[in-house]
Amino acid sequence: MNWMILPFKRYAEFTGRSRRMEYWMFTLFNLIVMMVLVFVAFGAGGAAGLLDASADPGEGAAALFGGLGLLVLLYVLAIFIPSIAVTIRRLHDRDLSGWWYLGAIVAGLVPYVGFIASIAFLVVLALPGTPGSNRFGPDPKGAGEAETFA
Repeated sequence: MNWMILPFKRYAEFTGRSRRMEYWMFTLFNLIVMMVLVFVAFGAGGAAGLLDASADPGEGAAALFGGLGLLVLLYVLAIFIPSIAVTIRRLHDRDLSGWWYLGAIVAGLVPYVGFIASIAFLVVLALPGTPGSNRFGPDPKGAGEAETFA
């Protein structure tokens, strides 16, 4: 559970490195929380306006983002900065600049190229970090730091 909430403790820290475990556990935690929040919002009647074909389209959005749907929106706003920060720190662990994240977002806007760029970015985030220190700081695992036969 510590890995899941660590990015909240490092809320807007864009320097340093984050392990794969920190990034993926935070992503899993957010996925679970969002699924629960959306399920509760829809279960409480937030989807009634969305499913009625004769209703005004604005009515469905108002139903979704009113009441419990507002809770979903507030959670998304709460995780926005930590999500960016942990992704940038994950890129730092791979010895890549955080600007690659912006490049992946821009490439994602281009049809067809975006699909390939998204898969490539996902692969980069799944690869292990560089062992030992790099230009962004020491290895978060601590590997490569110990003296051999000290």
